[in-house]
Amino acid sequence: MELPLIARTRPQSGVRKMMELAWGRADVVHLEVGEPGFDTPDHVVAAADKVARDGKTKYSPTPGLPELREAAAAKIRAVNGIDCQASQVLVTNGGANALFGVFGTVLGTGDSILLPNPGWSNFTMMTKAFGARPLYYDLKDGNDYLPDIDQLDALVDGSTRALLLNSPSNPLGTVMDRKQAEELFAFAEKHDLWIISDECYDQIDFSGRHVSIGSLEPSPERVISVFSFSKVYAMTGWRVGYAALPEQVVNPMLGLLQPSVMCVNTPAQYGALAALEGPQEYLASWREGYRRNRDLVLKRIAGSRYSAMSPDGGFYVWLNVSDFGETSEAFALRLLEQCNVAVTPGTAFGTNGEGYVRLSLATTNEQLELGLERLLQA
Repeated sequence: MELPLIARTRPQSGVRKMMELAWGRADVVHLEVGEPGFDTPDHVVAAADKVARDGKTKYSPTPGLPELREAAAAKIRAVNGIDCQASQVLVTNGGANALFGVFGTVLGTGDSILLPNPGWSNFTMMTKAFGARPLYYDLKDGNDYLPDIDQLDALVDGSTRALLLNSPSNPLGTVMDRKQAEELFAFAEKHDLWIISDECYDQIDFSGRHVSIGSLEPSPERVISVFSFSKVYAMTGWRVGYAALPEQVVNPMLGLLQPSVMCVNTPAQYGALAALEGPQEYLASWREGYRRNRDLVLKRIAGSRYSAMSPDGGFYVWLNVSDFGETSEAFALRLLEQCNVAVTPGTAFGTNGEGYVRLSLATTNEQLELGLERLLQA
């Protein structure tokens, strides 16, 4: 029997492909993985362990534990400046599940959405999963890797429903400041578009300039903001994320989440609650560690065949490898085969990734030093 066309033509993740190739090898320096090298904080693990031992392992409400929704709303108000109430927060199976639910709620067959190129490959996968069409806007060196309003205006057509923004950016590390956020918000208002703001790296900002675009409206109406515990709190395997939604989006999105995931793992939600309500000082220490790793990479590649801009947030370096005269994928495969260093080819993030690879800073200083030593011998 033949599968439907939409199932047969879904793209696969280039990031996952490189990870799978690297996992089968010994002595690999993993600079391709998009997850923190830190362990989940002890108080988070202890909170989840306690509730599991106390028997709190039943289903939770599909929108999330009420106390976690309250805590997430408080964080969104305090950290992101968005006047969000608990009733507007949905807890999800990681940030990816939140984005999937949002895409499925605001996009329909034949609609289109503005996506960054380069950008996380799952944005395209989610778009096509719902029969919608990606319209790619360029993030290039000539525009400081930020969206160009004139290009966005030219791309919009009658089918366009939403603009996807990602700040701090994966894979670029760029951070959107207030002026840029205001310009993009005005653009979305002009064309009556939803803004889907992926802020899964929101507290990994070296510049101090990050602005949540949802803070530009009195309460969520046009902007849908997505957050995650994965990157900020080193909880990638726990699979807990959350979204701040306009009231009109909440119930339709619940209608998509309920038959697909039912609810988020209950002990994991209590762990996430402990992450929000517990000490936060270590986040600054981790952020400083990523900044030091960034500076180490930039120092070590200075004067070499590699070049890179200095990322303002996230934990990646967008490394220019065009001097080697190979495609990004060929370079990444050769680096893995010959040097036992895994990086992600830039084309895993779109056509504008040709000539680049993404290098992760989320590892130990020792592993990064070893990876750079091998990289400079390639």
